[in-house]
Amino acid sequence: MATNGLNLECRMYEAKYPEVDHAVMIQVKSMADSGAYVSLLEYNNIEGMILFSELSRRRIRSISSLIKVGRIEPVMVLRVDKEKGYIDLSKRRVSEEDIQGCEERFNKSKLVHSIMRHVAETMSVDLEDLYIHVGWPLYRKYGHAFEAFKLIVNDPDSVLDTLTREIKEVGPDGQEVKKVAPAISDEVKDALVKNIRRRMTPQPLKIRADIEMKCFQFDGVLHIKEAMRKAEAAGNKDCPVKIKLVAPPAYVLNTQTLDKEQGIAILNKAIEACTEEIERHKGKLTIKEAARAVSEREDKLLAEQMAKLSRENEEVSGDEGSEEEEDTGMGEVDLENSGTGITE
Repeated sequence: MATNGLNLECRMYEAKYPEVDHAVMIQVKSMADSGAYVSLLEYNNIEGMILFSELSRRRIRSISSLIKVGRIEPVMVLRVDKEKGYIDLSKRRVSEEDIQGCEERFNKSKLVHSIMRHVAETMSVDLEDLYIHVGWPLYRKYGHAFEAFKLIVNDPDSVLDTLTREIKEVGPDGQEVKKVAPAISDEVKDALVKNIRRRMTPQPLKIRADIEMKCFQFDGVLHIKEAMRKAEAAGNKDCPVKIKLVAPPAYVLNTQTLDKEQGIAILNKAIEACTEEIERHKGKLTIKEAARAVSEREDKLLAEQMAKLSRENEEVSGDEGSEEEEDTGMGEVDLENSGTGITE
């Protein structure tokens, strides 16, 4: 919504209307007798309609199972009447390939739009003007402004300094003359670069695997400790591996990396090294949760769980030296300094 008369609404692309036979992302707004009214999210929410006959190739038994108010999904453009503003759409004619391409393009466009709108709002410039002089020229030159924004992260001048606008000035003789000037001011440029870097600089992914490890042999703690060392040795400087005790016999392996597939492969390699070492001493390793990317929330829950277990251990530390304490297993073992022990 506009703030203090400032226009902060604009379509994502230069064309005012989508092309026929082009997949677009829509959100269902309301239902009518013959179809559903939708908003075209990439085209500043202009209205379109999907007739019920265009919902599915199969016989329709339940309209609500095929389309619901609020749902966001790709559809195909059938007809565009630019004079009347009518846009007819089809859900049944969009292929899996169309869906995938549309979703990828929309996710990129949505990020670009979010950055552009934030800059327009914070710098008090017209959003459409910012698109005219920055966004749409980048779409034309790079295929998608998202690709240009990726380059701006490391080298903003090579991308943004090529953009210009034509301005009119009155010369000394009173005649109007045209001059070429930078597309945006230095202040707007700095704000744009700052926002692009904040939103598009790759963030390391956290990769984690959960295992159980047991060894009933004499010096079992030492064998587990050596298996943990083998696991950590499987990492590298770009993808270091750490393994931590949660509570006997549960352990977690984790790493951070920009490359998800690499991180999973490294953790799998670490698990293999750990398994080989512990089985050499007749121990056993069981994978409880395979290597996968975890969210900040999952990481936080694990940290809270480990902190809780640590507090519980501290509460019973006054019983150290008792016979019962000697049989608690790995819960109180210092893996770095212990010499003997049996775990399970």
